[in-house]
Amino acid sequence: MSSDDLPDITVGTQGQGLYEITDQIAPLTGSGLLTLFIRHTSASLLIQENADPEVQTDLANFFARLVPPSSDPSMAYLTHTYEGPDDMPAHIKSALLPTHLSIPVAEGRMALGTWQGIYVFEHRDRPHQRHVALSFMRSI
Repeated sequence: MSSDDLPDITVGTQGQGLYEITDQIAPLTGSGLLTLFIRHTSASLLIQENADPEVQTDLANFFARLVPPSSDPSMAYLTHTYEGPDDMPAHIKSALLPTHLSIPVAEGRMALGTWQGIYVFEHRDRPHQRHVALSFMRSI
């Protein structure tokens, strides 16, 4: 096996939600395993449906209900609150969701399902620049 380190992807987010990055991944040659890793503790990576945008809306709404802001009375037990009411909940969401993905690649194509896309799931309210590291381990 040989490894190709690909350029990082930078994703500008505009607040909480899912941001598709599938098309930002550089063309791949050959077969192997693509690994993605987000370099942040308040955002995640997901493979999710990309056909109906309501899926992304429903996922974002579900996690907002599951882990509300620290200003919500149900979150009064949190102690890490000085970076804003969205910060510690963002860390919790990131702990629950993947921060790295591995995707098989066959003949230069990611083996994603018909309706699957790769997303950065932003957990903070304000805009951020998120960085995703990519590595491709080619089969020989």
